Amino acid sequence: MLIAVLAMFLQQTSSSIGRVLPAVLAPLIILELHADPSWIGIYFALTAIAALAGQLGAGGFIIRHGAIRMSQLALVFVGGGLAAAITGGTAGFVLSALVGNAVAAVATPASSQLLGRWTVRRYAPFAFSVTQTAIPVGILLGGWLAPLLAQSLGWRGTMLVSACVCWFFALLLQPLRGRLDTDPVPSHAIHLSDVRTTISAVLARRELRALSFACFAFNGLQSVFTAYFVTYLVALGYDLVAAGSMLSAIIAIAIPCRILWGWAGSFLVAPRFVLAGLAFGMAISAALMGAFTSGWPAFGIAAVAGVVSATAISWHGILLSESARLAPTGRAGAVTGGVLSFGQMGAFLLPSMFSLLLHLTGGYAAGWSVCAIPAVLVGIDLSRQRQRPDDDTDQSRSSTHTGT
Repeated sequence: MLIAVLAMFLQQTSSSIGRVLPAVLAPLIILELHADPSWIGIYFALTAIAALAGQLGAGGFIIRHGAIRMSQLALVFVGGGLAAAITGGTAGFVLSALVGNAVAAVATPASSQLLGRWTVRRYAPFAFSVTQTAIPVGILLGGWLAPLLAQSLGWRGTMLVSACVCWFFALLLQPLRGRLDTDPVPSHAIHLSDVRTTISAVLARRELRALSFACFAFNGLQSVFTAYFVTYLVALGYDLVAAGSMLSAIIAIAIPCRILWGWAGSFLVAPRFVLAGLAFGMAISAALMGAFTSGWPAFGIAAVAGVVSATAISWHGILLSESARLAPTGRAGAVTGGVLSFGQMGAFLLPSMFSLLLHLTGGYAAGWSVCAIPAVLVGIDLSRQRQRPDDDTDQSRSSTHTGT
C-alpha cells in the first residue's frame, strides 16, 4: 500500500503544480497581454470542460492500460498544456486549457483505481486523504516558487520549467508500472457509451448522487479560490511575491487538514457528517472573503482564507474514498471519474459565474457570496442523510489486497 500511496502522491503533486501556475502567474500574464481579470475565470472554465470530458471517459482507459500508465500520460499532457501557454495570445491559452486538462484529468480517477485496489477499505478515507495532500503541496510549491522564478525567467520560462518537471516525473513512474499495474485488461473495449454507463452508475444510487452534488459545490468553490485569490490580493494592493507567498502559507493549512478529515472519517464519525461540516465551513468563510478591503490587516485576510483552505481545499480524500467504497468491484476509477465529472461542472459554472459577476459589478463581493450557496445546500443535504444498514458492512469489508 505504501508504494501505491507514494507513487500517486508524486503524480498528484506534479500535476497540481502545473495546473495552478496560470492562476499564480495571472497578474504578469494579464499585464503583458493587456487582458481583463475576468478572463481568468474563462480560462479555468475551459479547463473544467476539458477535465469533464477526460474524467467521464477515464474508466475504460484505466481498465485497459492501468493506473500508472494513465498517470504518466496525465503528466505528459499537463506539461504539454504549459508548453502551449508560453506561445501567448488567446489561441495559446485555449490550447493550454484544453490540452493540459483533457487527459490530465485522468490523474485522480487513476489514483482512485490504484488505491481502491491496494488499500484496506477500513482505512481508505485516511489513505486517500494522505495521497490527496499532494494537491495542496503542489499549490503551495507553485505559489511559493513561481513568483520567485518569474522574476528571473519571466512567466513563460517558469511555465517551461514546470513542463519539464512534469515530463521528468512521468519517466520516473515507469519502473513502478510492472509492480503496480497488475490488473490492466488490454482487450477491454472502449466505447462512447462508456460515458453514459458511468453517469448512470453514479446517478443510480442516492449516496453517489449526493457525493456528486457535493463534488460540484466543493470543486467549484475551490476553483474560484485558486483562480482568483492571487489576483484578488494584487487588486487589494499586494505585490505578486507577497500574494503568492500568502497563497502558499494558506494552502499549507490544507495538508494536515486533509489527513485530519480522513482520520476523522475513518475512526470517529460517519464520512458524510465530516463532509457536511466542511460544506458549512467553506460556505461561511467564502462569503466572508467578499468583505475584504485594502484596510483589512494581512492577518485577518489570512485567517478567513485559512478556513477556506481547511475546508474547500481539504475535502478530496474523504469524498473520493466514499466514492470508491460505493463503487462496484473493479470500477472505482470509473465511478470516481463520474463523481469528479460533476465536480468539473462546478469548476466550469462557478468560475464562469464569478467572472460574470466581476465583470458586471466591478467588485469581488457578489461572486464570493453566490459561489458559496451550493455548499450550504450540500451541508443541509448530507446532514439529513441516514446511514443505510449495508453501510456498516461496506465500512468493514476489506479489499483483496492489504498492502505492498
